[in-house]
Amino acid sequence: EPLHTGNFYYKTEFSSSASTTAVGTVTSRGTRNGNAVVEKDLLNHEDLAGDRGMIDDIFDETYREKEGPKPPLRYVWRNIILMSLLHLGALFALTLIPSAKIQTLAWAVLCFLVSALGITAGSHRLWSHRSYKATLPLRIFLTIANSMAFQNDIYEWVRDHRVHHKFSETDADPHNAMRGFFFSHIGWLLVRKHPDVIEKGQKLDLSDIKADKVVMFQRRYYKPSVVLLCFTLPAVVPWYFWDESIVISFFIPAILRYTLGLNATWLVNSAAHMFGNRPYDQNINPRENPLVSLGALGEGFHNYHHTFPYDYSTSEFGWRFNLTTAFIDLMCLLGLASDRKKVSKEVILARKMRTGDGSHKSG
Repeated sequence: EPLHTGNFYYKTEFSSSASTTAVGTVTSRGTRNGNAVVEKDLLNHEDLAGDRGMIDDIFDETYREKEGPKPPLRYVWRNIILMSLLHLGALFALTLIPSAKIQTLAWAVLCFLVSALGITAGSHRLWSHRSYKATLPLRIFLTIANSMAFQNDIYEWVRDHRVHHKFSETDADPHNAMRGFFFSHIGWLLVRKHPDVIEKGQKLDLSDIKADKVVMFQRRYYKPSVVLLCFTLPAVVPWYFWDESIVISFFIPAILRYTLGLNATWLVNSAAHMFGNRPYDQNINPRENPLVSLGALGEGFHNYHHTFPYDYSTSEFGWRFNLTTAFIDLMCLLGLASDRKKVSKEVILARKMRTGDGSHKSG
């Protein structure tokens, strides 16, 4: 039985292109006065998900939060202390910037971009949503970059992210934005998970992730990979190659860069669920937030992304504020990626007209 959303039934049509899959091409019917009427119901999630091999990032409308009082908060003091120390270290690093060599600052920016791609192009768009396909060399690069980002291993990141989409803004959402800005930004990492998050996470089908040997290799050796790639490599390079002081080498390319990377990702969970417009679906909280996109390499077009989680670009605007899309397109050009899933313009327009807040009309 196809999934019905409002009064639309979705179906997909795939183009013959080897590298791009057009999703949800609308069939239209001419009327007597020559206007085109969009034929009802554009995108069957199950057809589309079948092409990706999973449907666990599609919102589950059947979930109901349990009645009664919420479980008490249980603080994870180890995380609270470590996150506090990390942010204090980052503040100290800011004072070192005027003393740093220009090569060190450039290296820190490069480490930020590479580690960010490990999240955006890697654990998010490739592994969580299967929105494109990557060859072995690209998967290895993204895994290395992902360890440099140190935001939990890919397997755990994907599990939490699919639960976030499937049960968005409910008790089963790991960073439920209904619990406030601080909770959805960093607080969710400082307390024990809600029991529903654990229960629903255990029920997800993660067989596609378990079958990826690169991901499971990273999971096995995650801690040493983080020590080496998130902290040691970024700090040693400036010290060894251009005689930067070891303090600056450690605090700017390692500590400050890591802290900024974390907060750029967290802003997608917090700010992009609260501030911005909703041109695609006004019935959900995620918003379009260009500032978040700028910091998170294209992940701030969040109303679009929660409406169409299978689009490899997470946006209808291509490369605009979206370095990750440019990176994936370059990888396709080099033959390292293929089969990008893209929602057609007709489907996007029909969805805006049907459930959007009307903000697209004002540009």
